[in-house]
Amino acid sequence: MLDEAALAKIAKVRARVRRHVWSLLHLRPGGFPWVMVAGKRLTGWIVIDLDATVITAASKKAGAAVTFKKTFGFHPLAAWCANTTESLAMLLRPGNAGANTVADHIAVFTDALAQIPDSSAAKILVRVDGAGATHGLLEHLQALSTTRRTVRYTVGWKITEDDERAIAQLPEAAWETSLHQDGSLQEGYFVAELTGLNTRAGWPTGMRLIVRRVRPTRRHLKKLTGFETRTGWRYCITATNIHNMWGIFGSGHSQFLDVLHCSHAGVEDRVRTNKAMGLDNLPSASWEVNRGWMLAANLAADLDAWLRLLALHDTDGLADAEPDTMRFRLYHLPARLADHARRRRLRIDATWPWAEAFTTCW
Repeated sequence: MLDEAALAKIAKVRARVRRHVWSLLHLRPGGFPWVMVAGKRLTGWIVIDLDATVITAASKKAGAAVTFKKTFGFHPLAAWCANTTESLAMLLRPGNAGANTVADHIAVFTDALAQIPDSSAAKILVRVDGAGATHGLLEHLQALSTTRRTVRYTVGWKITEDDERAIAQLPEAAWETSLHQDGSLQEGYFVAELTGLNTRAGWPTGMRLIVRRVRPTRRHLKKLTGFETRTGWRYCITATNIHNMWGIFGSGHSQFLDVLHCSHAGVEDRVRTNKAMGLDNLPSASWEVNRGWMLAANLAADLDAWLRLLALHDTDGLADAEPDTMRFRLYHLPARLADHARRRRLRIDATWPWAEAFTTCW
């Protein structure tokens, strides 16, 4: 039975195995895979991305409900490690679960933190989209920092009229050209520091607001506010408690913080590949069975990541391969050993691209 006690035991084993894998990653020629942002390597920082996704259901299943996207299914919340692409934790939720439920975010992040080796003395960066901009979550993250552990966050921010009034006070000279992920200038995109102009009370002390503007595209025109229509710009804001990331020069600059949060978009790749590992189709009407299936998909994502990180990190075409590529080239069985007329025959799929090379070696 997959009850809470069983899940806790599995999580403990996963953490133990992960600790061993990470010790091997440090021994690779290239070392541990530290995240690159704006041309800077975030050495020493473990980056955790939280995001929710929708899994549709074609039939009536326990917990399936109408989602915020007007589909029918489930709305799980998960945490991935941006350094290694591992699936750290995932919470199966009903389809009508709230996007910004504080308790769910805290539970998933707590489980993810337990998967990080030596997390009590680590430097952790947490990135969440707009669903993370809640008093409860930010206060929780702020309280996790100790004399040994550093926790920093970047979250999306829902713009209100107060924010728009603050943006209107920014002089044109305050806007700076934003950066690409490689550190080069991103023409047409601008960022500015909004901290101090927006004085909404109740948020954690030391929180900063970084605003980004860009000319709206045609698909954004219907979603613009009156303020955005008047100014001709589309705005988005990032909230963060980062004033300086230890060991990262220039990490407190608004340009760096903007691109740091924008790179959170990479979590969409983790969601997509996790779904390709089986998460996209929860098979049972039972909630418990589907929770077990979800866990199996998470384990598969970890095993896939570990294989690429430890054995294929220096192999072109496979180091960052998609699940379909890994299945086609490594995971599927290209040959079948058959017994017939007291003889054994090795049957090879004629469509397998490496069949001739395999038989030549054989």
